[in-house]
Amino acid sequence: MMLSGIRALGVGLVLVAAMAYVVQLDDSAASSTGRSPVAAAPVWSLISQRDTAGREYYVRRSAREVVPLGARTLTMPILEYHYVRTPPSLAVDYMGYRLSVSPQDFTSQMDYLEAHGYHPVDFNDVRAYFAAAHPLPSKPVVITLDDGYLDLYTTAFPILTAHGFKAVAYIVSSFVGQSRYVNRAQVLEMDHGGIQIASHTVDHADLAKSSLGSITYEVVESKRWLEALVGHPVLDFAYPSGKFSPTAISLLAMAGYDTAVTELFSYTHSRADRYVWTRVRVGGGESLSDFAAALGTSMPSKKITDSQLKICCAPSVEADS
Repeated sequence: MMLSGIRALGVGLVLVAAMAYVVQLDDSAASSTGRSPVAAAPVWSLISQRDTAGREYYVRRSAREVVPLGARTLTMPILEYHYVRTPPSLAVDYMGYRLSVSPQDFTSQMDYLEAHGYHPVDFNDVRAYFAAAHPLPSKPVVITLDDGYLDLYTTAFPILTAHGFKAVAYIVSSFVGQSRYVNRAQVLEMDHGGIQIASHTVDHADLAKSSLGSITYEVVESKRWLEALVGHPVLDFAYPSGKFSPTAISLLAMAGYDTAVTELFSYTHSRADRYVWTRVRVGGGESLSDFAAALGTSMPSKKITDSQLKICCAPSVEADS
């Protein structure tokens, strides 16, 4: 009887803390537009990550292609990675093998995206698109990496940087600093280097089977901890092992998250289903042709001229000049 009372008290304290945090989020995020926060996403940065200033790039190219504003549904692969490392033996560690893409394969896949005109974007860019603030570049793709293993920093991050690619890293907050995982300094460096930091709960809990109090703790505390580390809002979430429930979805919205990804498969995404966005899993062992086929068919794009780019992006250009 005493034990059940202690448990009930613990759940109550978690819920009280969560509600206080949610109220704080509502107060700090309120705006006259009522929209979710949208990070600035100038078109030139989406088109060419290597030419960060953009102006030299426009001299060489008079027009680029973008996904026009106005689509209610995006057709866009959200790629799901875990380890980027030499895969373990298939016979000894089947699961580890299926979660591991070798550095050579990962490099080849990034080379393929670059050579075939794909443009990696993050969820701030997608938010800006749905808010009608900026178009997306042609053939957009989101690269996500789950769990925050050390090879995220030592292997994947340098390869992504060499290609000038954005990506999203889903971090399990209590794993940060543990053996085989990234540490605080590495998370900060990636956050400053083009990797969008997102939440993957406190300790990789199964949210489909967790209690209300446990789910609240996992989604609220991981968000709070990551935001304290990086110094800005963390709006995106991945369900551990892709498992979720209606309760989890409701609590994510209450806690101030704007998107959540699953392990369900599809290429289509809308604002309405943003808490159950689907992904394309990239496991170990597939060929480059299999990877290419898994990208699906890109949505239509149209050319946009320099003058149109300058009109839509003038404030951000001046801020960088």
